[in-house]
Amino acid sequence: MNPSKPELNTKHEQITKYIETLSAGTKLSVRQIAEDLGVSEGTAYRAIKEAGNIGLVSTKRRIGTIRIEKKEEPHQIDKLTFAEIVNVVEGVVLGGDSGIHKSLNQFVIGAMQLEAMLKYIEKGNLLIVGNRVQAHMCALSQGAGVLITGGFDTTPEVKQLADELELPIIGTAYDTFTVATMINRAMEDRLIKKKIMLVEDLIRKDIQVFSLTPDNTVKDMQKLVDETTHTRYPVVDENQVPIGMITTKDIIGAKPSQSIGTLMTPNPLMISSKTSVASAGHTMVWEGIELLPVIHTDRKMIGVISRKDVMKAMQYMQRQPQNAETFEVQICAGVEELRDPEGKLYFKGTVTPQMTNFEGMVSEGILSTLMIRAAYRTVQDHKKGDLILDSSSGYFLIPLQIDDEIEILPTIVEMSRRFCKIDMEIVSNGRRAARSMFTARIL
Repeated sequence: MNPSKPELNTKHEQITKYIETLSAGTKLSVRQIAEDLGVSEGTAYRAIKEAGNIGLVSTKRRIGTIRIEKKEEPHQIDKLTFAEIVNVVEGVVLGGDSGIHKSLNQFVIGAMQLEAMLKYIEKGNLLIVGNRVQAHMCALSQGAGVLITGGFDTTPEVKQLADELELPIIGTAYDTFTVATMINRAMEDRLIKKKIMLVEDLIRKDIQVFSLTPDNTVKDMQKLVDETTHTRYPVVDENQVPIGMITTKDIIGAKPSQSIGTLMTPNPLMISSKTSVASAGHTMVWEGIELLPVIHTDRKMIGVISRKDVMKAMQYMQRQPQNAETFEVQICAGVEELRDPEGKLYFKGTVTPQMTNFEGMVSEGILSTLMIRAAYRTVQDHKKGDLILDSSSGYFLIPLQIDDEIEILPTIVEMSRRFCKIDMEIVSNGRRAARSMFTARIL
């Protein structure tokens, strides 16, 4: 009833297994793998690309393709590797390239005397410094990598030590200030990504996924329902590719010997493991689906997610600390929540220079963002849940400029368990500046 996965016997799978046996940091060559495993270079190339999709290898400019550790755990997602630093600063590896896959935990800018600098350098750090050879040597000796700015090089002795300790020395043409700014932006991007949960983060490897085949009978499904208490199952072919969905409603009145393939709903909606949880939730609500098969890049099913899984994940994401700010967060930072004497929620703020367009007037896109965020907050004030915006119609009546005070006034026109309609207007100095009507679905 629950078909087992076929043995790994294709050339692609053999190459993937071979790559998994390599240690992190090992460089991969298409030609070498083709020779070692007796396959064509085209097959080896495609298999390496597939290995990159599942997180076994990574191709870095000026470095090549290397074996990396599997996907980082969520609590490590804000850490950068030395290889990523090379990409961020458009640098080149001068030595110690075997340690390029390692993570770093802190940056130290070497803008002080060597004796003082040594107090701040620890194992796992990255020292950002210019052409100070002695500082390069000391940093490596203390277990730190080195980023040399200004386009300078270092001595062969330092490069040899970097190779021995497997600690990278990276060179870049940018100055120290520019490098620090670029790295800080990269760290902020990682912190923002920390909040974006993917479908693959919901898939638990220790839980068995129950499925049926088209040849299974109604009797087989009833037995599976008794064992699992589930009410719906994906139907897969011999390659574990989903081809349909079957629920207990579909088998009402059917004969026990009737095959599942004649009763299932064919061509089911599927979702990639790399899709965001928010996007999965949108699909499930929009299509009225309770269960989605999750597929890998080869379309094989690797798990399922339910609407309940998505709701729990989105509630979890809302509780996560968020240190880095997106543009939307920055836009809404100067707007405060207030309540009128009747307890009704409204919002008040001031037009900042960042909100204006090239004409010096407030951007219509910014006003739309403010009204949408106010709509989200208004619904959350009445119901627990997130919104999926269906439609909006906006009118911009008078221009606003820097330092104008604005009030955002929401009015709930209609709200049900799954749907809401909100009228939103922006008022400045007693005059209506913008108005919009939103319709949305409630998760």
